[in-house]
Amino acid sequence: MLTEPGDGRGVRRTPEGFELRSGDGTVYGVDLVDGVFRPDNPALARHCRGRTVLALVSPTVDRLYGADLRGYLGHWLPADRWSVQVIPTGEDNKTLATADLVCGYAKAAAVDRRGLMLAVGGGITADIVGFAASMYNRGIAHIKVNTTLIGQVDVGVGVKTGVNGHGSKNLLGAYHPAVASLNDPAFLRTLPAREIRCGLAEILKVAVIRDAELFATLERHPRLFQPGSARPETERRVVEDAMRLMMQELCSNLREHDLARLVDFGHTFSPVIEVASGYRIGHGEAVAIDMAVSSHIATLAGRLTPERRDRLVDTVQRLGLPVFDPEVCTGPLLRQALERAWLHRGRRLNLVVPTAIGAAGFLHDYDEVPDSMVATALAELAARSGNAAGSLSGASLA
Repeated sequence: MLTEPGDGRGVRRTPEGFELRSGDGTVYGVDLVDGVFRPDNPALARHCRGRTVLALVSPTVDRLYGADLRGYLGHWLPADRWSVQVIPTGEDNKTLATADLVCGYAKAAAVDRRGLMLAVGGGITADIVGFAASMYNRGIAHIKVNTTLIGQVDVGVGVKTGVNGHGSKNLLGAYHPAVASLNDPAFLRTLPAREIRCGLAEILKVAVIRDAELFATLERHPRLFQPGSARPETERRVVEDAMRLMMQELCSNLREHDLARLVDFGHTFSPVIEVASGYRIGHGEAVAIDMAVSSHIATLAGRLTPERRDRLVDTVQRLGLPVFDPEVCTGPLLRQALERAWLHRGRRLNLVVPTAIGAAGFLHDYDEVPDSMVATALAELAARSGNAAGSLSGASLA
């Protein structure tokens, strides 16, 4: 069942998508909407009527969809009740300064406490705008129209917002649910292949921890969402499954009172890998490397058979994602990542490790992952990816 019986809490299917009701009273929906900017489609407009709307887009989204967005808002709202601003994106611009810029745009547009911010773009745009909305006038409404695969299956289904700061990913942020989160499958057709692969990494993450059937679908069809895949029904089902699974996993722990979270699979080493690479390595690529490292650690810790590990890591590679990078996959850097995760998670490591395809557990204690274990995992992945183990600048963590 999608919903826990008896009390109404949980995730339920709706005609448009899915609705989440958490134990703390939070209720929100994530909808699949075809033709979201089509003038005769009221799905977005019903949340905007009677409000002052500030829409925020990246330069790329403005180039591709800016005219459609402006036409839509102009069709449904009075001219003096909406505006569109282009904001800088990319991890280097995911900062408090950019969130402050958004707040400045909101003030200039006379957005009041009943107004809303509309984020149209990928996960970075959603994170920046959601955080700005949480601060502006101590919190106003915001909507997410998710244009990337990561946005549709990950950022778009949760309540976290945030920006980078002081050398750390998402150091500053807030839990601020959107009043609506809309996914139009058509947006995915204009994504570069690399963006698709990064989104597939997040889908693979939730498949590994929750759903062997979804994993098998990715295993059979590694080129989903890319030119020539010709599987629109499968692609839509994969997005829906990933949305549902992520929402179900988040529901009982929406504001992370429990710091041991299975959805952190792939998110222990990856934040440090991203930052250390100067964001040369994208978020989904860093998650893929993290999943590979964590899977090898799982086998070394006796939690995952070598056969299942190989199946998992082979699927990462078949999706076109990396499992190793010699510049950042070093012992000292991964030890730094473990130390940061330990602090971030209340001085417990809570490293998520797969125990089967579709199931996972934790290595809770810091000393469960010794230097030698990480060094062995790196050496194995270096060999798997075609890099000589001797090329590791930090193969030893000593």
